Amino acid sequence: MKLLIVTQAVDTEDPVLGFFVRWIEEFAKHVEHVEVICLKLGKSDLPKNVRVHSLGKENGVSRVKYIFNFYRYIWQLRHDYDTVFVHMNQEYVLLAGKIWWLFGKRIILWRNHRQGSFLTHIAGFFARSVCYTSPEAYVARFSNAYKMPIGIDTNFFMPPASLPPNNTILFHGRLDPIKKAEVFIGALSNISLQFHADLYGSTTQTGSQYAKNIITQAQPLVAKEILVLHQGVRYKNTRELYQSHAIYVNLTPPGSFDKTIGEAMASGCVVVSCNSALRGIVHPLLMVLDVDVQDVARGISAALSLSAQERTAEIQKLQTYIEKNHSLERLISVLRNELAGI
Repeated sequence: MKLLIVTQAVDTEDPVLGFFVRWIEEFAKHVEHVEVICLKLGKSDLPKNVRVHSLGKENGVSRVKYIFNFYRYIWQLRHDYDTVFVHMNQEYVLLAGKIWWLFGKRIILWRNHRQGSFLTHIAGFFARSVCYTSPEAYVARFSNAYKMPIGIDTNFFMPPASLPPNNTILFHGRLDPIKKAEVFIGALSNISLQFHADLYGSTTQTGSQYAKNIITQAQPLVAKEILVLHQGVRYKNTRELYQSHAIYVNLTPPGSFDKTIGEAMASGCVVVSCNSALRGIVHPLLMVLDVDVQDVARGISAALSLSAQERTAEIQKLQTYIEKNHSLERLISVLRNELAGI
């Protein structure tokens, strides 16, 4: 199989998409050749059977030039791939789906967003398979949709040799409204138990008023030295964050199985989350039913109140769940069959 991958970024230092470099490395082990078209190219050290082509975002080219470069690459490389894997962005299928169909290329679309439109249905029509991880993803209703493991590199994300203090709390995610950092901070203000919390994240929008509001809201807790705000970190450094905290809080709404949840589980964190995909996996007291200050505070307090035995049992359960159901090796194995049309 000769594979074309279309993705947003190939950059090990990208705080959000750095994980995808490992996906490409694993794909390369199972196919003859991999061509990658990405919007932005950063640092990577990929196998010899992988070539990466950037649309030019790192050089500040215009959107029109992005599109021109995209069409140029899919034409120039047309003899170098027989299967296309589009990661996250349906726009590429909308732009090139008919061309790939005429070329006889098999298209696999990965899309895990909760929201969708008639354009999503068009992209799904051109795709042989549409892959998702959350049962509440918009595409889960499609007849050609397939639920996938989330793809956690369990050889990298693993518990530390010694567990951190059980009152250490981590919130890790970009400072955009969907992550609900304001609810997290509000919840901390309503917790009577002792704790230390770290919030890691940068905004994706320059001059974001939301990010400024978060900083202002956090100041009373920062002044008390129970909360520290940090900039987002490179993907390769995220393991250190998980391993140095006992509790990981994720408030991303259901509909997207946030990969950071799986990374935290694999790294030995107890997880407080509102994601419905985790019901029956995460301890019921740690599940947030309503993403509001009171219920999040309740969930975090429950995590802080776990006994040593309860905490150990929860960590082992979550780690086993990720290794068995959502490891990168399992994802590539399942996805490889879809790519090959098996």
